[in-house]
Amino acid sequence: MPEFPDLTVYLDALAARIVGRTLTSLSVRSPFVVRTVQPPIDSLAGKTITGLRRIGKQIVLEFDGELFLVIHLMIAGRFQWKDAGPAPRTKIVLATFEFPNGLLLLTEASTRKRASMHLVAGKAALAEFNRGGLEVMTATLEQFTEVLTRENHTVKRSLTDPTLFSGIGNAYSDEILHAAKLSPLKLTSRLEPEEIARLWTSARDTLATWTDRLRREARDKFPAKVTAFHPEMAVHGKFAKPCPVCGKPVQHIVYADNECNYCATCQTDGKLLADRGMSRLLKRDWPRSLDEWEAHLEARRLR
Repeated sequence: MPEFPDLTVYLDALAARIVGRTLTSLSVRSPFVVRTVQPPIDSLAGKTITGLRRIGKQIVLEFDGELFLVIHLMIAGRFQWKDAGPAPRTKIVLATFEFPNGLLLLTEASTRKRASMHLVAGKAALAEFNRGGLEVMTATLEQFTEVLTRENHTVKRSLTDPTLFSGIGNAYSDEILHAAKLSPLKLTSRLEPEEIARLWTSARDTLATWTDRLRREARDKFPAKVTAFHPEMAVHGKFAKPCPVCGKPVQHIVYADNECNYCATCQTDGKLLADRGMSRLLKRDWPRSLDEWEAHLEARRLR
């Protein structure tokens, strides 16, 4: 799912192409993507894009007349930009926005159609899409601390909770926690002030670093490969690959549709976090430490 760095680069690219432009036409290919009835979606044709903004993980296209199109890309939704001309007719295209200078495509490369568009009128209606999460990049340490310790959850869960923090998801929370050298399962109530300060700094530095990196990669082109997995990431999506800091293999916990990636050496004092499914299956055979896990792998190799 696109998170703060990806969405920021999307906004940069969209601002350069559509702000101040009139939407010539809008073609909705999927009946499920539009989740509102009033105002009607076709009322946007002929209106001008006056601005853009991000609300959490949602991108908002602002039109004259105080109309706001709130787009949530979810896991597989993406934007594409094409030069003016016929729109591509592929199943992944959910909607086509035609402007005088080109086509903005909303796509979703998944059979599970989760991406959505909500068209609302007025700032009061738009405010309802704000989950209330804190914007880390502009938050003070005191504000960050207050939000982080407001409820007692694991640090991983708190960072990815949109009612607590805005724009952070599964991928960048792994990178933030690795940079902060904190266990993803440590409870927020047990964090020391120094650990909270380290987490605040790591969150801001990680998001800023990746935003700058993605901007450099995109340059003046429209972002074409927005993904949750980047080869340069330290731990996210890098299970069993060497940690760039200590060289030990990255570990993970799989749950539901997500996974939590971490380095046991850098983050958990060498302890392996219990994967709910595998630890229940293996019981006493589940390795408690990285040393036990590596010894188990070596024994299997020598068989």
